[in-house]
Amino acid sequence: MKRIGIIGVGLLGTAVASRLLKGGFEVKGFDTRPEQVKALQAQGLQPARSVGDAVAATDAVFTILPSLASVEATIIGAGGLIEAAPPRVTLIQMSTISPELTRSLARAAAAKGLGFLDAPMSGTSAMVERGDCAIFVAGDRERAQICQPIFDAIAKKTHYVGDMGAATLAKLATNLLVGLNTAALAEALVLGAKGGLDPALLLGILRESAGASKMVEVRGPLMVDHRFAAQMKIDLFLKDFKLMLEEATRLGVSLPLTTVTQRLAAATAAAGRGEEDLAAIVTTFEQLAGFPRKRPSEAGN
Repeated sequence: MKRIGIIGVGLLGTAVASRLLKGGFEVKGFDTRPEQVKALQAQGLQPARSVGDAVAATDAVFTILPSLASVEATIIGAGGLIEAAPPRVTLIQMSTISPELTRSLARAAAAKGLGFLDAPMSGTSAMVERGDCAIFVAGDRERAQICQPIFDAIAKKTHYVGDMGAATLAKLATNLLVGLNTAALAEALVLGAKGGLDPALLLGILRESAGASKMVEVRGPLMVDHRFAAQMKIDLFLKDFKLMLEEATRLGVSLPLTTVTQRLAAATAAAGRGEEDLAAIVTTFEQLAGFPRKRPSEAGN
């Protein structure tokens, strides 16, 4: 498996493509925004003209797309992967969608004789770029083992979690903790700053404390410096929160902390920061504390 197609070359898709290219794979990419593909051509990415072109002459194809609707249309819609993929191809669904949709897409692929793996990953685009991420895989174990070299080129760890949909559920649970950790970090930093602690000093303390976490490392510096260039957009994370709460309702699980964090993220997006990184949620805590900070572009105003 050396020839890979990628449908969706956004922040995460770009990072995945870059890892695969560095790993010696032949990679074709398609995105509705041609500039996303063009940016990777210097690294060796082959541009595809369509979904069908991206899956032609490949061994496996990733879907790394922002919404359930775009995933569904790309896989089972007119001219989509189910229709265009040769029988030998394995479809690797990496977008964050619902377990229910994952299972439905897998059944559609099986009906056409195509392989399908449920394989979302955990990590921001920057983490993926440096290989500091994990991939969760569900579906046929033998097919997952065949695809292992592909996953090894992207992530430091692959977790096989069982039947179709289980990997997607694991991703939702992981993102739930990411979201709550990010909000808790923002709350802690604003408490300290309002009381007179230097945010950079406090961040250093948190890194060495019992409260240390991956989000302290990844998003702490972004919050301290008010740098919110997206690694995971708030608007996309709001989609994930919705999926978590829907799955929780289906399973009969209460998620009170997730509900509160979703509202805080929604308030941050409503303030015009939906395209920024989830770290920008700190600005909502600052507003609630009566301690607003200016954007870097506004600092001299």
